[in-house]
Amino acid sequence: MCGIVGAIAQRNVVPILMEGLRRLEYRGYDSAGIAIRNGAANLQRIRSVGKVAELQSLLDRSTVDGPLGIAHTRWATHGMPAERNAHPHMSGEDVAIVHNGIIENHSELRADLQQRGYTFSSETDTEVIAHLLAALLREGQSTCDATRNAIKRLVGAYALAVINPDDPDRMVVARAGSPLVIGVGEGEHFIASDVFALLPVTQRFIFLEEGDLAEIRRDGISIFDAQGQAVERKVRTSELSASNAEKGPYKHYMLKEIFEQPAVIAETLEGRIHKGRLLEQSFGHVAQELFDRTRAVQIIACGTSYHAGMVARYWLEEAGIPCQIEVASEFRYRHAVVQPDTLFVTISQSGETADTLAALRSAKQAAYIGSLVVCNVPESSLVRESDVALMTRAGPEIGVASTKAFTTQLVALRLLTLALAKRRGLSIEQEAEWVEELQALPRQVEVVLELSDAIKEMSQSFADMQNALFLGRGTFYPIAMEGALKLKEISYIHAEAYPAGELKHGPLALVDDRMPVVCALPDDPLLEKVLSNLQEVRARGGELFLFSDQTVQIPLDHYQNLTLDDICPGTAPIVYTIPLQLLSYHVALLKGTDVDQPRNLAKSVTVE
Repeated sequence: MCGIVGAIAQRNVVPILMEGLRRLEYRGYDSAGIAIRNGAANLQRIRSVGKVAELQSLLDRSTVDGPLGIAHTRWATHGMPAERNAHPHMSGEDVAIVHNGIIENHSELRADLQQRGYTFSSETDTEVIAHLLAALLREGQSTCDATRNAIKRLVGAYALAVINPDDPDRMVVARAGSPLVIGVGEGEHFIASDVFALLPVTQRFIFLEEGDLAEIRRDGISIFDAQGQAVERKVRTSELSASNAEKGPYKHYMLKEIFEQPAVIAETLEGRIHKGRLLEQSFGHVAQELFDRTRAVQIIACGTSYHAGMVARYWLEEAGIPCQIEVASEFRYRHAVVQPDTLFVTISQSGETADTLAALRSAKQAAYIGSLVVCNVPESSLVRESDVALMTRAGPEIGVASTKAFTTQLVALRLLTLALAKRRGLSIEQEAEWVEELQALPRQVEVVLELSDAIKEMSQSFADMQNALFLGRGTFYPIAMEGALKLKEISYIHAEAYPAGELKHGPLALVDDRMPVVCALPDDPLLEKVLSNLQEVRARGGELFLFSDQTVQIPLDHYQNLTLDDICPGTAPIVYTIPLQLLSYHVALLKGTDVDQPRNLAKSVTVE
């Protein structure tokens, strides 16, 4: 989950590394650090606890500069957030290293190195790599060979970058299980966990593949595969610009991303529907062949993406397509029985989610007919390793709490459902209705966003609350789960989501006048049952916060309600997501939390 960045150039790389860290901070912000090889052939290292700004303040009071360096922003796994555990890690003055991932056999390696006289100053798994490299360098191995031989002893996931004060003309990097890109420049080159970190300095990137090791020099790049053979990797030009990752006039990235949803939903639909029809060819020839063979779907995802998949399961089953969904971290560790002609579908914003990626790799050994990923990052591992990629086109999502990624995932999954439903007898008239609903989405979301001030006022009632309950039925149960997740992610209020019909089976015991209950009330066949469940809440003194269709009559007392206009049934879950996002945002502001970088979390979960 950590972010790493490195550079080798003919200029001072400190500003490049620091800007890269700021752009990677969404990956972790427990500590940060930088190591530079200076003109005196020494490694200068500065580390700090907390966010990148803390590191910058230390640098402002120092004279650190040089043409070769690495930097890191940390999400703590092994070892508490502390300066001693911050990266880069060094072994004496011999070598410096930054690492994203988890080394599973670090205890064994640590014991061996301690017996050989190496002293450890941290509790991290990364420090073992630094000492292991130092031992190999002292044997006379080159930086490249030492790195190649060191990673042979590592069990786990890693993206790492190595610099050696005695080797001023190169940086060595390697990846297995964690993402790493090379930024291609003129007489200078860069590395980072993702392209966003390097957009201010280049638009050209090489995406390292699983098991790759690369030697980065000012005048060139040499890449070797897992077998040690020299290979060529394609240089790709990113369509993103540095400004894509800026906040603009918004106070927070999260607010910016909430208000971007009409535009990005339209972008998700662009080129995929036309004149009342789904343009299946936009998915690619391979996709059409897979859809023709698909009789069932297995969805794998984590977190917010899992909630999107849960909504999709309802949609697919309504279309007559059997669907199973499971969180990736559980799916990997059971023996799933694969139904015949099942399509394996993964969902991920980053395309680097470790558990989801591992599930995809294990699925390739099972009897699935193929794999499809719904993803936001074109160059990601999941996209490269899946048979078909359905890109959400949401643009960079910097806020840790996912918003636009979720709604665009739902739009993409609705398109996928439409493609499969057509093979189960969906009529031309029904297809046109689905398409019309999708085309209406951007405007409907714009209308809901106009409720932001009213939702801000509603949020005042949450200011002193410690708990909240979200209810829903049918497709709105996973929407309730997503609403609860948003609230607890950024406001730190304990929030749970329950199917409304399950209140009587335990959760009702928690309801009192200090328990706000949030619920969406679309005008659908389950409305009366949900209203009955809300009566049970009011009978126990629970305060209700409702978002309803303008046609819904609410026979309750003591509730707050905002109405949504002209909502289409098929896409209603997408529209009703928006007020829940705004509610969590405004509550977090009242709580005074760090909206974009909530405690203990990171954006991209690249470790198990």
